Amino acid sequence: MNEFDRSVFINCPFDDDYRPLLLALLFTIRYLDYIPRLALDKSDSSETRIDKILKIIDESKFGIHDLSRLKAVKKGDISRMNMPFELGIDFGLKRLKPGQWKGKEILVLEKTKYEIQKALSDLSGSDTKAHGNEPRILVTAVRDWIVNSIEHSTEKVSGAAIWREYNYLNTFLHEKLVVEKGHHNIDDVSITEINNLMAKWFILKTENQR
Repeated sequence: MNEFDRSVFINCPFDDDYRPLLLALLFTIRYLDYIPRLALDKSDSSETRIDKILKIIDESKFGIHDLSRLKAVKKGDISRMNMPFELGIDFGLKRLKPGQWKGKEILVLEKTKYEIQKALSDLSGSDTKAHGNEPRILVTAVRDWIVNSIEHSTEKVSGAAIWREYNYLNTFLHEKLVVEKGHHNIDDVSITEINNLMAKWFILKTENQR
């Protein structure tokens, strides 16, 4: 299977408040043997942000779009439109580009079920998943989408089991980053570095099971 068929574009906020959800999302995708793709991972300064995003979407069969942070939370805030914009690009490729892109699969996440339809009525009837800002619930939602909608499997591990494994990963991260490298806590470390450490953790896990 080529890389396109395993790649999952992640469209979400990258702020500190969303970080616990993003880390759980990255772990779940890796645990189920898919490749998470983030605009953060591309460091070529000659590319604009939108060019990076377009390239990643084009290279990914799957897209996860979290629209839970669109709403302004306090006076003076501006609604965040990057996420629906990138969702539109992904839908456009699926509907309009021939070949392998016709097989694209898209998951839309939101905080509260059906809330997003108030802002994007075009999504009425779409099967969105709500996570309530809870990483544990997000893990199960993403697991269920991959297992039930993409793989049509009855044999994959449960969301609860993935969540337990994620907590084992956090112990590993604490040992590597806080104990060995001297960071104050894991939150001091970039998402990209933690994503790379996740990949190493899975390699070690596979080797230990042989």
